[in-house]
Amino acid sequence: MNTSVTAGSTGAGPYLIGVDVGTGSARAGLFDLSGRMLASAKRDISLFRGPGAMVEQSSTEIWAAVCASVREAMHKAAVAPEAVAGIGFDATCSLVVLGEKGKPLPVGPSEDPERDIIVWMDHRAVDQVERINAGGYDVLRYVGGIISPEMETPKLLWLKENRQQVFDAAWQFFDLADFLTWRSTGDLARSTCTVTCKWTYLAHEKRWDPGYFHGIGLGMLADEDFARIGQHVVEPGTPLGEGLTQQAAAELGLVAGTPVAAGMIDAHAGGIGTVGVDGPPENNLGYVFGTSSCTMTSTHEPVFVPGVWGPYFSAMVPGMWLNEGGQSAAGAAIEQLLSFHPAAGEAGELAKARGLSLPVLLAELAVEKAGGFSEAARLADGLHIVPEFLGNRAPFADPHARAAIVGLGMERDIGNLVALYIAGLCGIGYGLRQIIDVQAAAGAPIDRIVISGGAGQLDLVRQLLADATGKPLLATRSEEPVLLGAAILGSVAGGVFPDMRAAMAALSATDRTYRPAGSETAALHAKRYDAFQRLQTLAREIR
Repeated sequence: MNTSVTAGSTGAGPYLIGVDVGTGSARAGLFDLSGRMLASAKRDISLFRGPGAMVEQSSTEIWAAVCASVREAMHKAAVAPEAVAGIGFDATCSLVVLGEKGKPLPVGPSEDPERDIIVWMDHRAVDQVERINAGGYDVLRYVGGIISPEMETPKLLWLKENRQQVFDAAWQFFDLADFLTWRSTGDLARSTCTVTCKWTYLAHEKRWDPGYFHGIGLGMLADEDFARIGQHVVEPGTPLGEGLTQQAAAELGLVAGTPVAAGMIDAHAGGIGTVGVDGPPENNLGYVFGTSSCTMTSTHEPVFVPGVWGPYFSAMVPGMWLNEGGQSAAGAAIEQLLSFHPAAGEAGELAKARGLSLPVLLAELAVEKAGGFSEAARLADGLHIVPEFLGNRAPFADPHARAAIVGLGMERDIGNLVALYIAGLCGIGYGLRQIIDVQAAAGAPIDRIVISGGAGQLDLVRQLLADATGKPLLATRSEEPVLLGAAILGSVAGGVFPDMRAAMAALSATDRTYRPAGSETAALHAKRYDAFQRLQTLAREIR
């Protein structure tokens, strides 16, 4: 359990609740109508690993963690349940498989029915992905031309081919955010965010493509008129059902009938909580820097970018097209990188003794040694990293890509660990720059980066990303823009604001801007970016 509370008296409301289910935890945040978070609570959730690339979770455990987090946040803020005007959910794009009456079904060889979720990062469906991509289906134009094993139709095909009994017994296949809204309201509606981004729904035409499902071997879903994956698709923020059911309200500690919004994928909620600051959404690239990273660019007209997911219509900002890129491993790549070093254990003990996390310790040591945030990049001299430990999400859509590291020596000290940390952060920044460059070349340029996510909260990280990309980087006033994004959904469902744009403008604001350093620092990053691209190309060629 982890809670935080903002000091001060709590008025009569109205208030908003945002719920975020990430890869490792469920969190709830309570917000006032200025966008200030009054309290938050967190519960960890389990991750089960199976053979090969299998990663699974439990919807039962996740719902219990959500309920406990909401009750805890409400208790800490001393807010009456009647004062909550709306609740919104976001979650990872993981696949939930339920049988009749919502009974969990086992998605893997453990045969444990509680393990009923194939997690977004699960790559069991790589063979299915390659067969689908070879088919050249028209819907693939709207996922960057190449479907990913992180998406749901390859996972459904894997289930059909490897777990036929479970596939046949399934009553509903949910994206996790849609499971949470169903569990809250009993409404089977799906969000345009989830089914457009991860299921091949064509939101701009308001339809599924039956030919695609028949072509890949999932024709029975089309023959059922898509009853198991979503017949009613609505925009994020749309009020669902009659609000919270009696059962869900009792479990959450709220009032039955409290408005519940159609949800979003977690990264996209972070986008909603950020891209509306300091100008129109089309000028800003939302960058969610967590375990993985996600980039989100909004345009008025569809822009087709090879290797970048989308364009998706009304998947984030209603009425606008979304291009979504990112890195399959970002914060997780830094953790993996640091774990290799001989000084990792010593540094971990030092961090613990100082009451710091390892990245915070390394950031402090880097700034102390270099004399400044931008200057820290020089500590990585001669050390170059392409941190694609889990493949390349964008712009190559290559799940087989792997990390490349050049320049390691025999050093075993903490100072060298700091250099490795800086080189890894630069590599993340150059991957982001590559996505920005590819999108700009295709017709979707951006002026600024707006950051969110737990891995991007340090000043050093933010400045290095600004320097590596050559773009100003904005940090929002809210320290929890993903939770704020979920709360924004709830505000629209509850009628507090007339639409998403009005809610975004009212509830999010810029706190600080990090401007890219010029002259020598810019030249240094230009050289390192060139090295990054050459190493990436070489790694792809020799593979």
